[in-house]
Amino acid sequence: MSDKLQKLTTLLAEIADINNAMALLGWDQQTYMPKGGAEARGNQLASLSRIAHQKFTATEIGALLSDLEKEYAGAEPDGDIARLLEVTRHDFDRKIRVPADFVAEFALTTSRAFEAWVKARAAADFSVFRPHLEKVVELNRRYISFFPPADHPYDILLDQYERGMKTAEVQMIFAGLRPRQVELLQEITARPQVDDSFLQGPFDEQQQWDFGVKVVSAFGYDWDRGRQDRSAHPFTTNFSINDVRITTRFEADHPVASLFSTMHEAGHALYELGCSQSYERTPLAGGASLAVHESQSRLWENLVGRSLPFWEHFYPEYRKRFPAALGQVDLRTFYRGINRVEPSLIRVNADEATYNLHVMLRLELEIGMIEGRIAVRDLPGIWNAKMEEYLGIRPANDSQGVLQDVHWSGGSLGYFATYTLGNLISAQLWEKIRQDIPDLDDRLRRGSFAALLGWLREKIHCHGRKFTPQELVLRVTGAKIDPGPYLRYLTNKYSDIYGLQTK
Repeated sequence: MSDKLQKLTTLLAEIADINNAMALLGWDQQTYMPKGGAEARGNQLASLSRIAHQKFTATEIGALLSDLEKEYAGAEPDGDIARLLEVTRHDFDRKIRVPADFVAEFALTTSRAFEAWVKARAAADFSVFRPHLEKVVELNRRYISFFPPADHPYDILLDQYERGMKTAEVQMIFAGLRPRQVELLQEITARPQVDDSFLQGPFDEQQQWDFGVKVVSAFGYDWDRGRQDRSAHPFTTNFSINDVRITTRFEADHPVASLFSTMHEAGHALYELGCSQSYERTPLAGGASLAVHESQSRLWENLVGRSLPFWEHFYPEYRKRFPAALGQVDLRTFYRGINRVEPSLIRVNADEATYNLHVMLRLELEIGMIEGRIAVRDLPGIWNAKMEEYLGIRPANDSQGVLQDVHWSGGSLGYFATYTLGNLISAQLWEKIRQDIPDLDDRLRRGSFAALLGWLREKIHCHGRKFTPQELVLRVTGAKIDPGPYLRYLTNKYSDIYGLQTK
C-alpha cells in the first residue's frame, strides 16, 4: 500500500468512527434515551454531522483522491483499491457540494422531527408533525439545489440510496409491475378467503420474543456481534461490521408481526455482518444499496419465513408455545393464514400481494412533494384517498395513515422505492439460489440454513459497496433488476394458496 493510500484510509477510518458514533446516538434515541434528552441529542448529532462532513470534504481528501486515481489508473477495475477510490469519489463529489452548516441543520431538524413523529403517532394527530415535515421537505429541496440539474430532481435524492439509478428507471420498472400485481390481487379477491382468525388471539410477548430469537439464531445471526431491542418502528443499525443491532415491536392486534419483523431485520443484519472484514472503517463497508439490503430482509422474512418448508420444521414448536390459539390449527391452515391476502392499512404488516402498492403510493407522494404539486398540509387527505384508490380501504386516523412510517422524520425522501426494488431482487436471487442449491426446500424442512447463508455471503454480502445495485444483480443473476421472477413467485405461491388458475 502506497503512503498516500495509507493516509487516505487512515482519514476515512476516522470519519467512519464519527459516523458510527452518530449511529450509536441514533440507536439510543430510538430505544433507551429518556424523553428529556431529545434536544441535547439533536445538538450532539448536529455537531458530529458537521465535523464528519468537514473532515470528509477537506481539501486533503480531494487531493489524495486525485493523486491516487492517477497512481492506480491501471489497477484491476473490480479490485478493492479501484472500487474503494470509485466509491469514495462518488461520495466525495456529492458531499463537497453540500455546506457543512446545512448538514448540521439537517441533523438537528430530523432529530426534532423524529421526536415530533413519535408524539404525533401516539396521538394520531398529523398537526403535531406537520411543521417538522414541512421543514424536512424544504431541506430536501435545498439539498437538490446544491447539484447540477438532473433528468428529474428526485434523481438526486434517489442516488443517495440507489447509486446510479434514475427516477425514470424506477418508474419504468414499477409500470411493468403494477398492472400484473393489480390483476393478481383481483384474481385472489375473487376466490374464497382463507381463515386467519386463529392469529387474532393473545400471544404471550415473551414467547414471541424467545421464538423470534431462536429463529434468527438458526438463520445465523451472531449474538456476539449483535442484539435485539424494542423500538416504535423496527430497524437495523450498525456501528461496525462486528456490531450490528436489530429492533422489533409487538402489536396486540397482530401478534405474528413481531416474528416477521425480527426475521426481516435479521436479514438486514446478516448482510452487514457478512461484509468483508477488510472493509471495516472504509466506504466499502455496508450494502450495495438499500434495494439490495431490502432484498436480504425480504428474502429471509418472506421467501424463507413465510414458506411451507420453513414451517414444516418450526410449526410444531410454535404451536406448543401458543396452545390456546394454535392447538387445534394444522400446519396447512396456519401456512395459508399467515399468507392471507387482504388489503391492509399498515405497510410493514402488508401481505406480499399488496405490499408494493403501499410503496408505489409513497413514491408518488414523495415525487409530488419534491415537484411542489403536493403540499405537506394536504398529505393526510391525499394519503387516505390514494389508499382507497389503490387498496379499497381508508385509514380511520393519521396513525394508520400518513404517520405510520418513521422515514420522513429522518429526512429519508428517495427511500421508499428501495422496498419494492428489494422485493424484485429477492425473487431474482431466489431463482438463482434454487438452481445452485437444488435441495433447498429439504434443507429448510430440516431447519438448516447454512448453505443458503453461505451462498448469500459469497455472492452478495462479502462485496459490501463494491458494486452498484444493477452491477451486482447482473453479476449474480445474469440480468438487471426485473419484475418477472417476482411475479412468477407470487403467481405460483398464491395459485397454490387460493386455487387460482395459473396462466
